[in-house]
Amino acid sequence: MAMEEVAEARAHVRHVRIAPRKVRIVVNLIRGKDLRDAQAILRHTPKRASRIVAKLLQSAAANAQHNHDLDPRDLYVHAIWVDGGPILKRIHPRSRGQAFPIMKRTSHISVVLRPRHSR
Repeated sequence: MAMEEVAEARAHVRHVRIAPRKVRIVVNLIRGKDLRDAQAILRHTPKRASRIVAKLLQSAAANAQHNHDLDPRDLYVHAIWVDGGPILKRIHPRSRGQAFPIMKRTSHISVVLRPRHSR
């Protein structure tokens, strides 16, 4: 029994200088939504990550249109996830010669768009 091939568009953004925990708040709002609805939600979400995720969705929609001849009006967010990227480690000087670590976290964001009819 062979799996049927479903046309899907993917896009990734890596090394985003926002902590994954903060990006996941935005990503969880749009998972499973139609592309237009997801873009509207992101436009009205006052988080820094929403601009980056909106740009990523736009890129995935362009990939769908250019590479697979899919209509952007039929697309929905099939999957979107955030992984942790490399951590930039910094030192915060404290009293008596101590040093506390500062972890500047980065994120890798991935999205998969599919046409609604193939769900």
